Amino acid sequence: MTDARATRWPCLDNVHPVNPEISATDDPRVRLRHQLEELARNFRWVWDVPTQRLFARIAADGWEVGHRSPLMLLSEVDDDTWSVLSADAAFVRDAGHIHAELVAYLKTGRAYRAPQVAYFSPEFGVAESLPQYSGGLGVLAGDHLKAASDLDLPLVGVGLFYRQGFFRQELVPGTGQVEHYRDVVTDLVGLCRVPGAAATVFVGEEPVAVQVWRADVGRVPLFLLDTHVDGNSDRARHITDRLYGGDQEHRIRQELILGVGGVRVLRSLGMAPKVYHLNEGHAGFLALERIRAQMVSAGMSLHDAIEQVRQALVFTTHTPVPAGIDRFPRDLVHAYLGGWCDGVGVGIDELMELGRYADDGPDAFNMAAFCLRVSGHANGVSRLHGEVSRSMFASVWPGAAARDVPITSVTNGVHARTWTSPEVQAIFNRVVGADWPEAPADDWTGVSSLPDDELRAARLAARERLVTFVRERLAARGQAGAGDALDPNALTIGFARRFATYKRATLLLSDRPRLERMLLDDERPVQLVFAGKAHPADEPGKALLRQVLEVSADPKLSGRFVFLDDYDIGVARALYHGSDVWLNNPIRPHEACGTSGEKAALNGVLNLSVLDGWWDEMYDGGNGWAIPSFEEFPDRGVRDAAEVGVLYDVLEHEIIPLFYGDGVPLSSRWLDRVRHTWASLGPQVSASRMVRDYNDMLYRPASIRE
Repeated sequence: MTDARATRWPCLDNVHPVNPEISATDDPRVRLRHQLEELARNFRWVWDVPTQRLFARIAADGWEVGHRSPLMLLSEVDDDTWSVLSADAAFVRDAGHIHAELVAYLKTGRAYRAPQVAYFSPEFGVAESLPQYSGGLGVLAGDHLKAASDLDLPLVGVGLFYRQGFFRQELVPGTGQVEHYRDVVTDLVGLCRVPGAAATVFVGEEPVAVQVWRADVGRVPLFLLDTHVDGNSDRARHITDRLYGGDQEHRIRQELILGVGGVRVLRSLGMAPKVYHLNEGHAGFLALERIRAQMVSAGMSLHDAIEQVRQALVFTTHTPVPAGIDRFPRDLVHAYLGGWCDGVGVGIDELMELGRYADDGPDAFNMAAFCLRVSGHANGVSRLHGEVSRSMFASVWPGAAARDVPITSVTNGVHARTWTSPEVQAIFNRVVGADWPEAPADDWTGVSSLPDDELRAARLAARERLVTFVRERLAARGQAGAGDALDPNALTIGFARRFATYKRATLLLSDRPRLERMLLDDERPVQLVFAGKAHPADEPGKALLRQVLEVSADPKLSGRFVFLDDYDIGVARALYHGSDVWLNNPIRPHEACGTSGEKAALNGVLNLSVLDGWWDEMYDGGNGWAIPSFEEFPDRGVRDAAEVGVLYDVLEHEIIPLFYGDGVPLSSRWLDRVRHTWASLGPQVSASRMVRDYNDMLYRPASIRE
């Protein structure tokens, strides 16, 4: 294996350059503007606190209101403001210093040994200003790129550019969630066109041209494919219109562009990755393009071509339930992949067999089963999820015992600097070290001796920011009493996630008398902050959301129970920073990983969760609380009642007394738990640990050609 410094990607260095020579420009306004624009065009600003603070100094209100979009902020700076900024010696000095740090960061320097990896995902959550994500899958993909950048791993991301992104959520009384879509303005979100990067993909019988946009995520380029191209038909131009919009036919059209088009785009750029990583099955058709190339160029059989390409394929499955997997009926497969079959001399039955899953019947093409058959390496996203996946997909390997199914696990992590509050980052920088996101467990022991006052001050500052954020958010939507919402000194429980039924957003609400007693206790006040979106086609999820909205509208609970609209990365960040307890109560084992609790833990928020996903392996009895699962009860209502009863017992008899143990919020014994949470979870939940695990367990073996 060669050193990463000798294996950089070709054809990239001048696509979106940072120019260290701009400091030589005579005009101070021009020099400052260039520096700020280059800082804004690289998404490293997302996890670099000094860069964020620099932009906030230009216009604090515009920075936050604009969803932390630095290019939008700069586009609104008038000539007079540029003159004031360029005459501010301190601002100019700081901008020059921070720009120089970006230039230094982008220089290759770490001797991290790794193969070249192409990471394919249907969504990427890099920043709230780039709405190319819906939830956990996309945010994980964004964190993967950021960690790869910090580790200097030679990786590129490949996805789709959705012209209208994911929907914006409006809450309408009596109706609930209403979806709205807005066009993404590429010039204001940090994207640039990539000259020379293009592909044509036959989508059914229609040739569809693809153009490519690039986002720079630190050192890692992210390529987003777009069919909104002159010359394409109106229908083809709308293939990449919205994330998770449309029906099954629209989905297969998008997945052909992502998989087949993604491989061809990389080829057009002169890239030959040693490893292709499929983040879920949505990009699985990239395997068909690589198989086709072998069959056409080398005259291989289908079997031999699969064996030739499978070693380099890594497939990560994210769902622990069969219902969550993409399936396409035979008629759609024939309509859209019949041309592929004709081109390589393979019958449709032979192709369908590659996507066969025992529980689906003969006329369904299961994308997860297909990816498992054509990939040489596969993993779940937590230890428990690995076990569930080996059982769920055992039929792909007939005769194999579940324990022998070749699916391993890499537990998800989160990009620490993206999600951790500035106050906590300052503590970690001093106590753990400047490289704390990559630090080993021994380096985290120092957090155990943090004084109460310092830790309490950091937690209070974050909660006060959350209270301000909530009040401003509620006021913006015209809600009465917004200025009195939440108490900056009260125990705050956060719950924010997609409103899928298995996540049981309404579980805590099912015992209304206990809920009201808890929230209306003036001596030991408790407050709840909820946020989340339901998929536009998920009517049961929307019904759950309406139930939560009804409770939040109850005048009796005013100020103690809040629902925040339009859940996105920015809303999530405020909740992770400012909550005291993070509630997670899915039906076990339906949560593959659930990284929201990891983000909360890094901020000193204590988890109260069902032992599912990551929490099943990392809970140690002292870094939070576990909600027991009554899986022996087959009746869902009986099970929910049993689990919510224990949930309230833990809140009433353990959590609330501990929080107010000294007669004031954030007791010393509560802070002991926070310190233990950091010492035990800090080294484990980082995306840097996750990406190192991928490199050691999957990327390196996948790059070896037998």
